[in-house]
Amino acid sequence: MVAKIYFEPEIECIFHPDSYGYRPNKSALDAVGMARKRCWRYDWALDLDIKGFFDNISHELLMRAVGKHTQCKWLLLYIERWLKAPMQLADGTLISRDKGSPQGSVISPLLSNLFLHYASDEWMRRNHRDIPFERYADDSAPRRRREEAVM
Repeated sequence: MVAKIYFEPEIECIFHPDSYGYRPNKSALDAVGMARKRCWRYDWALDLDIKGFFDNISHELLMRAVGKHTQCKWLLLYIERWLKAPMQLADGTLISRDKGSPQGSVISPLLSNLFLHYASDEWMRRNHRDIPFERYADDSAPRRRREEAVM
């Protein structure tokens, strides 16, 4: 919890305003409200969900993103340990992890938002500034008007 409390204020300010998942003062209802509002203004939406996102996130890319926003050695150490800690099955078997972010950990939602900030939100801002979207964790819905659609 200490790592999240320390790191969240450092990176919260960089996140896109239409990123709603697991953020302070934002909720799923806020994302749905924005989606509802935009449904009246746009002719179509692309609804997407990244299948297995939390299980497949690249440790290398995520740690690169974390390192861009902190040089705090203890924070880098603990985040890497969280990511690489083996998963223990009910029978006691340990499964090593070389990708993914542990679901249910305190810091995973923050780390997923950081990763998707660069992999999704910033990409949309740079390449499709005119397409509004709302994102809740690994679910997103970009929108366009019919006359703007490029086939």
